[in-house]
Amino acid sequence: MAEHKRKASLAASSTEEDDHQHFAGHAPGTAVALVKRPKINGGGQDGDSTALVQTGPKRTSGLQAPIMHLTGHTGEVTTCRFSDSGEHLASGSADKQVFLWNTYGDCANYGVLQGHKGRVLELQWMPGSERLITASADSTAMMWDVATGERLKRVKQHTAPVNACCPLNKGAGDDNVFVSASDDGLALLWDARERDPVAEIEHGLPLTSVAAAHSGNVIYTGSLDNSITGWDVRTLSAVQSLRGHSDTVMGLSVSPKTGNYLVSTSIDNTVRLWDLRPYCKLPNRCERVFSGAPHGFEMSLIRPSIDKDETMVASGSSDRTMTIWNLRSGEIKYKLPGHKGSVTQVDFHPKEPIVLSGSNDKSMFLGEL
Repeated sequence: MAEHKRKASLAASSTEEDDHQHFAGHAPGTAVALVKRPKINGGGQDGDSTALVQTGPKRTSGLQAPIMHLTGHTGEVTTCRFSDSGEHLASGSADKQVFLWNTYGDCANYGVLQGHKGRVLELQWMPGSERLITASADSTAMMWDVATGERLKRVKQHTAPVNACCPLNKGAGDDNVFVSASDDGLALLWDARERDPVAEIEHGLPLTSVAAAHSGNVIYTGSLDNSITGWDVRTLSAVQSLRGHSDTVMGLSVSPKTGNYLVSTSIDNTVRLWDLRPYCKLPNRCERVFSGAPHGFEMSLIRPSIDKDETMVASGSSDRTMTIWNLRSGEIKYKLPGHKGSVTQVDFHPKEPIVLSGSNDKSMFLGEL
């Protein structure tokens, strides 16, 4: 696969051709702590009782402050996600770039990946957090080494914008296989060690989103036909159809702990929770419908998330807020403001009560719950 690799160049080398990717140690993004961490002054010798008492709500995470505001993109933030370790996060934007950030401390923007010629529509971390995959409006998907900035693979077989991508076998820790889904109606299965796709699934209508079951045997695609289709990757046949949305499905996410649930967003202004278990007794598998997160006229690809304990569901919306529901009761737990544009992506931290949001206002928020 040597023909797919290209050495990363420093971001300062702005005269290089546009199709080269860049990786920089001094990246343009910045983070601001909106609520400073109260300081505790020990003042005096050991055993002194003059320490100031920390006031305010008890902290629940290792963030430098309860809320961190991350800026630096020059276009809308279309996608952002935590790494599996939770130590890092990545963001993709309409500015065609991917930024790499530290989650803790000053949330330093330690790297930039450049190479796409269109807006980055989705990104996902591969198992192990050493590789990243990206989908773009330039009709390509790419795999990156986040430590070196090296582009490991560029797939060009799609003939229309690639709206979504996901690891295929995250449950088994395989960091080579992934799926891309495109407006050309195709979901292509890739192995980074192979030049061509290892399999092709044809839906017939533009695909907006894709997610994979923990087993890696089934992928789920969202489309313009308002439905979610489950495909067996061994037979390449449709084995499930989840219907209930009355408009285009825009985002999908499988529950991280058990893989028993799938959450979806749609232009119909609802978020739905689907039961994927084989013994599900619900006729249409739709366990719950969440409301309170309007999609809006922008028709953005809004991606939802389920927390690590599978007790909360979150989604962005066009009303500039992030909404978090109780997964079991459907009640709204949090309605979080702050952004100045539609919230396009939310993601729960894999270990701590921290939530990440990206927005059309070109920025992101990290906040502890």
